[in-house]
Amino acid sequence: MNNEFKKIKDWALDERPREKMIEKGASALSNSELIAILINTGTAQRTALDISKEILQINQNNLLEFSKMGLNELLKIKGLGEKKAVTLLAALELGKRRQLAVALENPVISSSREAYNILAPYYLENNHETFYVIYMLHNGKIVMIEPISNGGITGTVVDIRIIFRKALELKTVTRLIISHNHPSGNLNPSEADKQLTRKIKEAGKLFDIAVNDHIIVAGDHYFSFADQGIL
Repeated sequence: MNNEFKKIKDWALDERPREKMIEKGASALSNSELIAILINTGTAQRTALDISKEILQINQNNLLEFSKMGLNELLKIKGLGEKKAVTLLAALELGKRRQLAVALENPVISSSREAYNILAPYYLENNHETFYVIYMLHNGKIVMIEPISNGGITGTVVDIRIIFRKALELKTVTRLIISHNHPSGNLNPSEADKQLTRKIKEAGKLFDIAVNDHIIVAGDHYFSFADQGIL
């Protein structure tokens, strides 16, 4: 067997990621091939595709986990210098912004799934708990999405006064969807989550502002208090 190392430029044309994309389109490429195009060049003994495969392997072939990588983590990978790492981070950020733009094309929320689709991009890079509030009109049209607090891996402190101060400042808000993430991946609400939800719901009654849902985001999945009948 010939194990001689070959650079991508020495491969057959239909095996080279860039040429393959030009010929067949981006959808024909694997995740590793797409990442290899961004990396552009390899090293003396590793192709860009070898490096991209290592990136995916580190993240269990999960693009969501890959999107959470920071500059320092990328720089630990042999063959990724600062320029290549920054290029990857820029591509990931563009992907996140595109997802946000798509989600906000229809800024009226009528279901937990729609709420999750809009909220998910905000949590893509979070390895700590973050609490967001979607402020809405009576018909579910979004007025603003606002971060309320950032915490640690296991929790965050939420000041209920801040939530309703912002709602009153916006004047037209009559509905809220509250949300936070579980970096652990556990979808189940804690007793603290349930107590906080009840407190926010009761506080909203004082201002005639309804809490429509509490969405817990854990990776590619979510938990809806409203859907489960515990709001």
